[in-house]
Amino acid sequence: MKTEGFGHRQLPSHMPISKYRHFLDTNPVSLPDRTWPNNRITKAPRWLSTDLRDGNQALIDPMDPDRKRKLFDLLVEIGIKEIEVGFPAASKADFDFVRSLVDDDAVPADVTISVLTQSRPDIIHRTVDALQGLPRATVHLYNATAPVFRDVVFRMDKEQIKQLAISGTQELVAYMEKSFGDETVAGFEYSPEIFVDTELDFALEVCEAVMDVWEPGPDREIILNLPTTVERSTPNVYADQIEWMSRNLSRREFIALSAHNHNDRGTGVATTELAMLAGVDRVEGCLFGQGERTGNVDLITVALNLFSDGIDPQLDFSNLPKIRSVVEYCTGMEVPARAPYGGDLVYTSFSGSHQDAIKKGFADRAKKVAEAGGDENAVVWELPYLPIDPMDVGGTYEAVVRVNSQSGKGGVAYLLSSTRHLDLPRRLQVEVSNLVQHRTDLVGGEVTADELWKIFTDEYLPYTHAEGLKPWGRFTLRGITATTEDQGKETVLTVTLSERRDDGSDVDHTVASRGNGPIDAFTKALQEFDLDVDVLDYAEHALSEGGDATAASYVECDVNGQVLWGVGIDPSTMTSGFKAIISAVNRALR
Repeated sequence: MKTEGFGHRQLPSHMPISKYRHFLDTNPVSLPDRTWPNNRITKAPRWLSTDLRDGNQALIDPMDPDRKRKLFDLLVEIGIKEIEVGFPAASKADFDFVRSLVDDDAVPADVTISVLTQSRPDIIHRTVDALQGLPRATVHLYNATAPVFRDVVFRMDKEQIKQLAISGTQELVAYMEKSFGDETVAGFEYSPEIFVDTELDFALEVCEAVMDVWEPGPDREIILNLPTTVERSTPNVYADQIEWMSRNLSRREFIALSAHNHNDRGTGVATTELAMLAGVDRVEGCLFGQGERTGNVDLITVALNLFSDGIDPQLDFSNLPKIRSVVEYCTGMEVPARAPYGGDLVYTSFSGSHQDAIKKGFADRAKKVAEAGGDENAVVWELPYLPIDPMDVGGTYEAVVRVNSQSGKGGVAYLLSSTRHLDLPRRLQVEVSNLVQHRTDLVGGEVTADELWKIFTDEYLPYTHAEGLKPWGRFTLRGITATTEDQGKETVLTVTLSERRDDGSDVDHTVASRGNGPIDAFTKALQEFDLDVDVLDYAEHALSEGGDATAASYVECDVNGQVLWGVGIDPSTMTSGFKAIISAVNRALR
């Protein structure tokens, strides 16, 4: 065997690399004594939903007032206490929606409505006017501070950009004090927009200038929002930026440091989590990550990541299917099948090895829960391939394992166990898996639980008359009479079998036999039909409890030289065993 030449073999891509620069070449961060890598997230942040503003403005067809209201009500129901509802000065629709929340008394007393405004007097006045009568309201002022916006978009120098932030804050403070009465608890949020691309010392200078106007102190919080408006670096760089700002800001105890992360590089969740390690107190985002371009950070993913670590997210996602349904209806955007926690397939395994591990994991957990007196919460969740219990977010176990051409015996066995309560012996699992594999190789696609039951029934229970299947099989058990003699050491059996002949007619046979037990006596009765049946393995279990209990029996038989399995289901354990032998015989004669 040769091993040389196995290493790196990739070639240059011919893509225009020279037109791009590394982020740290344009906006370096020096924080050699960073502490965030050693920190641990121990509690949930404050959450703000931007679904009704940032999320809505990113939709091909923005939400109408009814859909916006439905989504607002969902956000309140989930437990989000800060909700950004729009840009009231930008359109009559946004202004009217904010007013409808006031007129309908739709905002609980502990929920803060947030709105966005640019740093212009007329826009600020219109924005504050929209908030009159709300119990709690935050005005979010922003202006872009990054070099490319200073130089290209606004053609302003640093001092002009800072003065724009100062004058906007002064105008806002004066108009809020004039407009809001004691019925409204007023808050203020400022964003040095495009913070991630802004020189840290300048971002700090602008934020300090804004705070000098707002004068944060006891009972006068300021929210400083530091957005990755466009994701431009690896998440660790943003964490360094956050820790640097958190260390250097004055009046830090009166600041709610906030992260507003987009997902342009596909790392919005990681960027947010590292920012939490670095000191942010508050996270802004959208349910399922809706938002501009590749989206805002997904609040559901961040929150349920906390949940999976045993940290209370302080948001209720216990009915995630309902939440997903409302979001999809309101936004007109489908949640991808692989979206973390909420996608159709995120708790589903098709791989045979994965399925086998999950099946064993469920069995192990069931044992531990039983030992804990049935208390699910007393047993730590530790299951292969399932980071959380799907039941905790409104899911079921029915979709955890699904069968296709990649599946193995574990998936087949799990589906039959979870949907039909059949606990197949291992060798029978292999046999059934091969049958299903043959079917998927022929027709492709996925085998649902119902389709699997049809395959299983048609092969092992030919007289069950499963929907869409015709009964088959040479023998059917019609009746049995069993007694014991010699102090129970010998079974005397009378068996009535119906035999289907080649012409389609049925004829009944009654046969008497003896044996050292019911199974032995029954196989001897079958010798009357030139059937040499040797039982190699036998297993049975109850399918239900109580007066209408049903038993399932599984028998591995050598029938005239063929080794295969049979399955029988009957209220009588003895009869279910006989039916399992007949099942094996019919399969051998098929």
